[in-house]
Amino acid sequence: MTAAIPAEADWDRAPGLLEGAMDLELTAADCNLRYWLQAVPQGTLRGRPDGHDPALEVGPHMLRGPFFEAITQEYAFRALAEEKATRVLSYLVPIAPDTDSMEFYATQVLDECRHAMVFRNHLLSLGIPRERLARAVEEFAAPHQDTVLAPLERRSLEIMRDRRDFIGGVVMMTIILEGALAPAAELSERKWRPLDPAAAEIDKGAGIDEIRHLTVGAAIARQYLLDRPREKDRVIELIHDGMRMWEELPTHDMVHWREVKFQEGLDRHGDLVGDYEIWPGRRLVDTTPEERQDTAERWSDEMKAKRLKYMGLAEALA
Repeated sequence: MTAAIPAEADWDRAPGLLEGAMDLELTAADCNLRYWLQAVPQGTLRGRPDGHDPALEVGPHMLRGPFFEAITQEYAFRALAEEKATRVLSYLVPIAPDTDSMEFYATQVLDECRHAMVFRNHLLSLGIPRERLARAVEEFAAPHQDTVLAPLERRSLEIMRDRRDFIGGVVMMTIILEGALAPAAELSERKWRPLDPAAAEIDKGAGIDEIRHLTVGAAIARQYLLDRPREKDRVIELIHDGMRMWEELPTHDMVHWREVKFQEGLDRHGDLVGDYEIWPGRRLVDTTPEERQDTAERWSDEMKAKRLKYMGLAEALA
């Protein structure tokens, strides 16, 4: 008899990224290696080795023009970001304080590596020749490699590799990195759904994984600080440092450029979108770059506040 797939990992029953990341509670014991082996390959990824239904095709409106510019820069950036996350997160595995945490972070390393692969390989569907793929990823992401990815990578390596700071690494991933980027991924899934359904499914599958990463990371941090209350002030200061660093990075300008390009495509191909609503009561075709970006940033603030309160770190919001 086939074991049931947990709802949060089931393609058809999983909540959206925002809902799941803010409302679900999962622990490392809930999401250990055995859970992953049952839930992810047989649930989330079943029939979707490339992150989407193989029958989905990319339309001609995505192969050139502003939509092409927007999605190639976004997916190249995310492919490199996920690759760096894969490499950095591997340093949490040997310093995890218990078996469940070790197994969970081993599975997250594989998740992040898969995300890098599916974001990168979608560029092939957008017309990038396979022999040029690696170079194209570097070229598309070039404007933000040194200004965004490099500083985040340096800080993460300092905490996880050099200091061997387990709770610091957990908080860095859960609050500063994935916690800040997850709402932008939710926006990506919603806005590409009527235009590039394969990309939307890639985002959906990655989002199902991110629910697990964010909720388990928050539970690990919560329990760690309940057991070691003297570390709370140090963790809060680490969060403040990370938030200050994030504010100094040109991520707002990076996302805004993509939204402007997306808007140019929307102005040309609004007929493909029709009355599709990006969120209840708001048609995608009626939104602006500023509105979409402001909404994602508000989602990010709301998610961060709820997760920090759950972790017992509400003071970090001050």
